Amino acid sequence: MDKTVKIIGLHDKQSDRAYWMTKTPQERLAAVAVLREQYARLKGIQPGLQRVCKQN
Repeated sequence: MDKTVKIIGLHDKQSDRAYWMTKTPQERLAAVAVLREQYARLKGIQPGLQRVCKQN
């Protein structure tokens, strides 16, 4: 994935949907994974799925 930063003003709104529709499903999933990792680091939680064990 090419890592680039584009800074735009608040009044220069472009369609985020149009941008993401130009990406492949694999690129979109990779971007979601990066965002999840960043969020986990920010909140101090371990990335991954939560495991819960309950007895009935």
